[in-house]
Amino acid sequence: MPFGVDEAGKGPALGSMFAAAVYLAEPADLPDGIRDSKRLAPERRAELATALRDDDRIAIGVAEITPERIDAPETDMNSLAVTAHATAIERAVADLERGPATTAPLSGLCDACDTDADRFARRVTEACPLEDVDIDARHGADDDSALVGAASIVAKVERDAHVAAIADEYGPIGSGYPGDSTTREFLEGYVDDHGTLPPFARTSWSTCERVLAAAEQTGLEQF
Repeated sequence: MPFGVDEAGKGPALGSMFAAAVYLAEPADLPDGIRDSKRLAPERRAELATALRDDDRIAIGVAEITPERIDAPETDMNSLAVTAHATAIERAVADLERGPATTAPLSGLCDACDTDADRFARRVTEACPLEDVDIDARHGADDDSALVGAASIVAKVERDAHVAAIADEYGPIGSGYPGDSTTREFLEGYVDDHGTLPPFARTSWSTCERVLAAAEQTGLEQF
């Protein structure tokens, strides 16, 4: 499995989702300490992401799914995860130089974003515009595969940088996840001040809908 794929930010109420694909012909050459990004401190994730990007043997592709695309009524998160994985794979391996004698398809493993891992693998394969790509998917692949773990690190660091950039402009927003009290407080304060959700909110998420509805109800009660 010379490439692995994972995503970060599927569940937050704020900001984009990111998927990353990491290709390395010899996975044993990955930096020491690669594991599922959730098991690493932010500083260590950043260090490993830099090491991965600085290694000329490693090809990386990243795809971003914006809140606008997430809120589009004609799609759903599983389909967007498929698109993100397929796009990240294409960006990672499209320009690889393969010898003329190479006949085996490129193979890779995705961390499954669907309850049916085989279905997710089929959908990513169908969505990927590249020929001769053999894609598998498994639940918990970010724990089981170092390449998928590496992809999870890249995707999480991209998501973290995205959230940090938003916070630089708007102030503390927390992690963006519904269970984060800082995120909820930010949303409530922003809606109170502006009468609308921030431009990076996933407006179709129930958390955002509830905050907006509560503010509107409070406004009505004041009349």
